Order: sequence, then structure tokens, then C-alpha cells
Amino acid sequence: MSEVVIAGIGSVPVGEHWELSLRTLAARAIHAALRDADGLKPRALFIGNYLASVVSHQANLGALLVDNSGLGGIEAFTVEAAGASGAAAFHQAVLALQSGWIDVALVLGVEKYNDMDGPGLAAAVALSTDYDYEAVNGLTPVGQAALLMQRYLHEYKVPRAALGEFSLLAHANAVNNPNAIFREAISRESYEQAELVSDPLNLLDMAPYLDGAAAVVLARREALPPDFARPLVRVSGSSLVVDSLALHDRANPLFFQAAAFSMERACGQAGILPTDANFFELCDAYSIYAALSLEAAGFARPGEAWKLAQAGCFGLKGQLPICTLGGLKARGNPLGAAGVYQLVEAAQQLRGEAGLNQLNDARRGLVQSLGGPASTAVTVVLERVSPTAGPATN
Repeated sequence: MSEVVIAGIGSVPVGEHWELSLRTLAARAIHAALRDADGLKPRALFIGNYLASVVSHQANLGALLVDNSGLGGIEAFTVEAAGASGAAAFHQAVLALQSGWIDVALVLGVEKYNDMDGPGLAAAVALSTDYDYEAVNGLTPVGQAALLMQRYLHEYKVPRAALGEFSLLAHANAVNNPNAIFREAISRESYEQAELVSDPLNLLDMAPYLDGAAAVVLARREALPPDFARPLVRVSGSSLVVDSLALHDRANPLFFQAAAFSMERACGQAGILPTDANFFELCDAYSIYAALSLEAAGFARPGEAWKLAQAGCFGLKGQLPICTLGGLKARGNPLGAAGVYQLVEAAQQLRGEAGLNQLNDARRGLVQSLGGPASTAVTVVLERVSPTAGPATN
């Protein structure tokens, strides 16, 4: 099977980009990634987006963004998997490259959340839930997370403030990330005093929905020119798994089964165990998601991820750093684009370009993006590789 590498990355700061259109945000990320890829020409564009057809009143993004970005009429289409849309688009691009269908692909995650305001926006975000049994009764993604958190606190006898460790960690890591919306650390006191949004979930338990665009250039290793000098990151494993859409259809809502299975399969492709990774860019759209993701991956026993967080195991100098540049919580959550931001940040770590947050000897990273409460889970294993290294042996 062909070796697939990340040859270029690009992103724009996450924020409230009232002055920019969806197509402009996309073009900025696309051209940044293409410049970083030393002029490689993609044969196809894979777009991850969740809300554009409702919030931005724009479908057919492939035609729009190829034309607006001057990509010369290449083929393009959109992949939708709620908050995992960007990572799902990446997964589809990897499969296309491995099949030999194309040699170079461009993956874009883009979301313009602030193209709408008012109650219609909340209804749009709730499209990730089961409409007939959840959304129609008023359950939102925030409400889902609150129910999971309430069950978790009760089931495992966890102190209410314990999950705040994940928010504190994310904000501390975002201080040096120029793409982050929140670049200030928060205190435990601030977390504990934060306003309740949906009991027991408070304002600092959830990542803010924002606008953003990030892009990745992927290529078959043999398609790179001999003089290609950019640091390379190999895609060693990629897996997408789905679970029941509605929480009430799951035997155990506190076990993110799709996250567990996608982690197992991606690591199996790479020939590694999850514990062989040097860091983990997980989905912390809500603090409870961070805990459940770590437990699903086997890094903590059920109900105990927060204890390891308190012990410093997931900090930049811990055994398994997570959300190394702030995660969704402090960088911001651009929904359908979030997974591509995670992949860009993981690539920065592996290329030695993470600035003051650079990990020592980061050789292998895990990225996991979730659509809803792990209704869709995409896990990717990335590895550092030198430009002169031979093909992967896994």
C-alpha cells in the first residue's frame, strides 16, 4: 500500500470572522497549505464542513471553493460528519491516495458559524443529534454533554470540579498558540465560579463555536519531487467508525465505543499500541468528552481520567500530553473544521514547529475527532519521517 505523507499545512486563526466570507476563509487556508507544500498540485479537494448549507446558505462547496481558490477545475466534494467532518474528509483523502486514484490531495476543513444568529443557529448545531427522538424534544449537543457529565459524576462518585482539569490544561497550552481565540490561562477558582449552562456543565466546560479554516496537502511518497525539502509526516493509520446516533440506543452511554474501535483499528494499521504515542490531540469539545475519550482509548480506567489529569499526566511534560496547543476548548471549536486543525497541530509537533509548546522528541502522535458524542469517531496515527527515509515497514 502506498505511503501517504503530509506535505503541507495551513490554517487561519479561529475566531469571529464577521468581515470574512466562507470562501475567503477557505482560500486563505488553502493557499497557505499549498505554499507550505512547495507548489505541489492537488488532483482533488476533499472538504470537511458541517453547517454551510444551513448557516451560510451555501451548498456545492466543491465547485465554489475550487473556482474561488484558482485550483483549475480539479474534482472536489464535501464530507459531512458533524464535528468530525474535517477528519472524515482527511480519511477519505487518505483512502483515495492509498488506492492510487490520485497522487496529491488537498484536504480543507472550513466553517463559518457566525454567518447566522438567533435561535436558528442552535437548531442548526442540533442537526448532529437524532431529530426524531432528541432534537425535536429540545435536546441539544450541550444538553447531551450535560447528561453524560451528570451520569459520569454520579456513576463514578466524581467531585463536580474534577473535570475542570481538562479546561485548565487546554487554556494553559493555548497561551502560545497564535491561532487560539483564548490565549490566557484560567484558574481553578474561575472554573468553579463559571456560570452554569446546563447543569452540571458550566461555561468553561465547553469549547466555543467559532469560524475557521485549516488545510492539509497529502501526497503519495513516490509522487514527491526528489528535491522536496519540507519535513514530512507519515499517515500510518486512519480509521472511521460510527456508533448509535441517539444516546438512549447505547448499552453504556459512558463508553465511547466508536472512539475505542477507531483507535484500535488505526493503531493496528500502524502496528503500534496507543501507549506508543508521544501525544494525543483528542476532542475536548466538552470536558466530559476529554475524559471519556481517554478512557475509551485505554489511557485510563472508567471514571479515572480526571485523576490522571490532576496528577499532571496529560500536561506538556506529562506521560501523554494532550491538546498540546489548546485543543478545541481554548483554540476554539470551528465544528466541521476542527479535525483539520487537530491534524495541522499534530503535524506542527512532529515537524518541530510547535514553538514554545514543542514537545521533546515528538515522533508519533494520535489525533481523534468526534462527531457528536462519538456517534462518528475518526482516529489518525501520524509519525515523523525524514525526507530521505525509506518506505514504511509497518
